[in-house]
Amino acid sequence: MDHRTTRMLTRVKSVYLFIREHGTVSTRAIAEEFGMTHRTVQRDLNILVHNGLISSPKRGKWKTTAKKVKIS
Repeated sequence: MDHRTTRMLTRVKSVYLFIREHGTVSTRAIAEEFGMTHRTVQRDLNILVHNGLISSPKRGKWKTTAKKVKIS
């Protein structure tokens, strides 16, 4: 895996753990926490949604799903 892919996967994992730790969070809170653009946050959230790890019960608010996750 190249450096960019590893960095992206680490970032997505960090976003997932942040949401899991804080409950329902906004896209803005994620961007501020990690110093990312809203576009980068949205890309990372799309990956997590695609894998069934998070959902958006209200527009712009995110929470984890009940899907089992093994964190390594």
